[in-house]
Amino acid sequence: MKQEVYALYLASKDRRVPWYARVVAAAVVAYAFSPVDLIPDPIPVLGYLDDLLLIPLGIALVIKLIPAEVMQDCREKAALTMNAGKPTNWIAGSIIILIWVSLFAFTFYYLSGMFAKL
Repeated sequence: MKQEVYALYLASKDRRVPWYARVVAAAVVAYAFSPVDLIPDPIPVLGYLDDLLLIPLGIALVIKLIPAEVMQDCREKAALTMNAGKPTNWIAGSIIILIWVSLFAFTFYYLSGMFAKL
């Protein structure tokens, strides 16, 4: 599944893919690689639901939106990259972490303002 998600990442950067498919692909890839889940894993049964259901459904949706020849090219590139060693993209990882930290900071700021008024 990691290789397929990486192929979607490559497809999200390909200009032959329609813009809406690139947006959905980027969202699926960001969620798949994000350290924070929609449903936290410690919650029994439900915690793994997003890993077992949401990510594969998102992948299936994006694959239907991407032209077959583009997806095949991206799968081949992903296979070559994965065989050479795991790809690392520190910039993308940093951006995802920055987004999550910003969301937590905004939530904390908002909630602290609400409780200060009480």
